[in-house]
Amino acid sequence: MKKIIVPVDFSDYSEYALKAAAKLAKTYNAELLVLHMLEMSDIMLTASEGLQSQKALYFFKLAEQKFEDFINKDYLKGVTVTPIVKHFKVFSEVNDVAQKHHADIIVMGSHGASGVKEFFVGSNTERVVRHSEIPVLVVKKDLLEINFEVVVYACNFQEESIASYIKATKLFEKMKSKMYLVHVNLPNDRFKSSIEIERNVTNFLKKADGNLDRLDSVFYVSDYTVEDGILNFSNKVGADLIAMPTHGKKGIAHFFEGSISEDVANHATLPVITFKI
Repeated sequence: MKKIIVPVDFSDYSEYALKAAAKLAKTYNAELLVLHMLEMSDIMLTASEGLQSQKALYFFKLAEQKFEDFINKDYLKGVTVTPIVKHFKVFSEVNDVAQKHHADIIVMGSHGASGVKEFFVGSNTERVVRHSEIPVLVVKKDLLEINFEVVVYACNFQEESIASYIKATKLFEKMKSKMYLVHVNLPNDRFKSSIEIERNVTNFLKKADGNLDRLDSVFYVSDYTVEDGILNFSNKVGADLIAMPTHGKKGIAHFFEGSISEDVANHATLPVITFKI
């Protein structure tokens, strides 16, 4: 973990993310790339002369000053901070910045979303999770410490999830976290017997890293939705962090199928980290 990206919009939630990222940076001697995305209209951005150009320059300077004040915090002392300003508020661009700078993780604050707002608008965090090729850590509150001792990793134990599972296990081994592997069994056409689940899990672990000792850390829970099963189990074991693989569905597939990882990231009070499948 050498480079950490933190998108900020000057809200309390983005400061929660910045504080969490600073603690990670100090633990792993990492660089913070603090990213602010200006919400400017195309007219303002393409203006070349006259009043519009002056307005654009004024707002750029105002935002840059606000950005400078925002990252002038005592908790960032001793941390290498690189400020980045982008002039478009396109959240897929966060992944582009991550790829360009070879970042290892994105840390982002979120207040979640619900009801009509969630259905029509979604959240900025959802958009970042959907597009990111690297892990995204979502925080909802000011974390007193980054000490993820107990992690719940939710998985369907399908072969497509192997790569994200390996990334997750490597990260949590470095963090010295205790990881519970959880499969949620649903009372519908996706229902599986215990024998079927055990067979899937064993085959998955053999193909992933061959570490069958992890079978002792696998738990099967039954619930009405995958989201409820993950959240209820996490509360039961006193988890500090929820981890999930995500397809990062976009467009029409995302609209119709949704994303369980995004739902959990939106509604959990615990921090949630996603790993792209």
